[in-house]
Amino acid sequence: MLTQLSFTHIVAIGALSLVGVLAYYVVQRTRHELRIRKIGGVRAPSLATNPLTATSWFFYAAKAQMRNQLLEHYNSFYEKATPECPNCIEIQILPRERYLLTRDPEHVKAVLTTQFSDFGKGPRFHELWRPFLGDSIFTTDGQLWHDSRGLIRPMFVKDRVSDLATFEKWVSVLLTKLPPSGQTADIMDLLYRMTLDVTTEFLLGASADSLNNPQSEFAKAFDDVQKIQMMLTTVGPFEPILSRRRYKEGIRTIERFMMPYIEQALALPQEELEKLSNSDKHFTFLHSIARYTRNRQVLRDQIIAVLLAGRDTTAATLSWAFYELSHYPDKFKRLRDEIVSSVGRTRTPTYEDLKNMTYLRHTLNETLRLYPAVPYNLRSALEDTTLPTTPGNPPISVVKGDIVIYSTLAMQRRRDLYPPTSEKFEDPAIFSPERWESWTPKPWQYVPFNGGPRICVGQNFAMTEMAYCMVRILQKYDGLEYRGDWHAQRHEAEIVGKPSQGVNVALYEERPKVVGNPEPLGL
Repeated sequence: MLTQLSFTHIVAIGALSLVGVLAYYVVQRTRHELRIRKIGGVRAPSLATNPLTATSWFFYAAKAQMRNQLLEHYNSFYEKATPECPNCIEIQILPRERYLLTRDPEHVKAVLTTQFSDFGKGPRFHELWRPFLGDSIFTTDGQLWHDSRGLIRPMFVKDRVSDLATFEKWVSVLLTKLPPSGQTADIMDLLYRMTLDVTTEFLLGASADSLNNPQSEFAKAFDDVQKIQMMLTTVGPFEPILSRRRYKEGIRTIERFMMPYIEQALALPQEELEKLSNSDKHFTFLHSIARYTRNRQVLRDQIIAVLLAGRDTTAATLSWAFYELSHYPDKFKRLRDEIVSSVGRTRTPTYEDLKNMTYLRHTLNETLRLYPAVPYNLRSALEDTTLPTTPGNPPISVVKGDIVIYSTLAMQRRRDLYPPTSEKFEDPAIFSPERWESWTPKPWQYVPFNGGPRICVGQNFAMTEMAYCMVRILQKYDGLEYRGDWHAQRHEAEIVGKPSQGVNVALYEERPKVVGNPEPLGL
């Protein structure tokens, strides 16, 4: 009797709990719906409205990422969109957990500039990314973000960026690591190692020496942490179930490498740091921010953030550029001809030389159009607000706490944002630096470095490093050949998008030209 009564009680309690949960869900959902109406807008076309249907979308997103098919998966969302709202959809998991996914330039413009104060990284993003990037420029809002940007900006003024000595040092090392003419090399691997060396020397005054040490523990840890961080972000509300063991180990490895340099900088008296600030040769990013703060955690956070931005974005863009150029010998030749006519085959280019090479600039712009360095990004609504829709239709209501995910990769590949194909304008899916000779993107349809108050402070540094590296390599080599199946390449979406299979190419050194026409030896 007691056993039966206990079982009956358990069932009753379970049933009441379920009813309570459902009632809470319905009440919260109703309140959220009323809030959407109060804001004065409408919902976006919906893919899911409850935890059961939403779970499958996040599962397939994680699966697509692991298969390097995230762009195709992301674009498939918009098959459920409507003519009134063709480039934005939503997924509602819980009554107060809603995701808006967009590839609309007007939405990117809204979250980055016209409604900047309404959107930010938000507390959830900050909490998720804090173990890796701490309270840095990429994870914070408000005063914390403003202070971080103020610490970083002084090291990216033109006078600092135009000093090309560090670029020359490490590009020269990279050239020694390339195999003999005509032999295969994964140039992406070398570019990632080179940009790691450039960036660590710029930040710390000492490089990771990755080009001379391919099995660098630090480089591997940095890659592993990024891969896991992207997966944690992709699975959204389900991130707590993922293991973080390798993630935490990787972060400890990164910190072990950096902390001795931080301690050295903090050991310097303020007068010595001020004296160093007048020396271009020995003054580093770490010295710059150590003048303003003695907080080890602040130094650590800002260095990791700039390392991520400075190393990966540059290496990935260069990798994509060589991948595309290897498929178009005529474009490679045109680029090399411009370089040789500007600086010859051996002269070290100056900052002004790089700025004056038009086809080189168009090549980098076209690469960033097809492969924006940060392909997916997000903002959290800090206030109740709206996003615009097509003319004549009500806006989309965005409730405080909603997450807006935008993809510059998907947006910049939308055919309807481009002029019709013609002799002067190739199909937008095709790599064509020539299109930039007679075409300028409309505002907010091309945002390789974000925009608005959060526009990348290091974009000039990145463009200069990429241009310098390409010039030095093409001065030496006049032929480029892809080794592998060019069409099998996939876009691997980590924090920064890179070629999934590396970039295996052969570079050919220019053969000395024979002067005159010597007679062949006869018998």
